[in-house]
Amino acid sequence: MSKVKITQVKSAIKRPEVQKRTIQALGLGKIRKSVEVELNPAIAGMIRAVNHLVVVENI
Repeated sequence: MSKVKITQVKSAIKRPEVQKRTIQALGLGKIRKSVEVELNPAIAGMIRAVNHLVVVENI
């Protein structure tokens, strides 16, 4: 599988609890924090759930 770099660009304040927990599960939590993860169906679903808060780049 390919790797992706996920960067949080918007705050999770005033977002539903599910979205806050998804951000935490991805390893994010602060604006401009980035993580590199293997892209799999579970990660792709998490990205889709919070795509308005993050930017995704292929590595």
